[in-house]
Amino acid sequence: MILFLSVLALIMIASSHSADRKVHEVARLKDEVRELHSRFVEGRSELMGLKKETVVEHRMKEKGIFISEIPPTKIKVKSKK
Repeated sequence: MILFLSVLALIMIASSHSADRKVHEVARLKDEVRELHSRFVEGRSELMGLKKETVVEHRMKEKGIFISEIPPTKIKVKSKK
């Protein structure tokens, strides 16, 4: 009987340790998800800033490309039907 109770106690202790490991793993993964989400939001906001017309215009000026003074015109093609 004592041997049986000892085995049950060992199983219970092992199960408890396994549950604790899983709890710590879940907490670590939650922290990682929060970190990745904050990086995503930061990257998205940085991209929105880079897509602004003034930023694009400034970067193109550095490369020697300027905005056209003549507005674009629409080209219409008539089909021969």
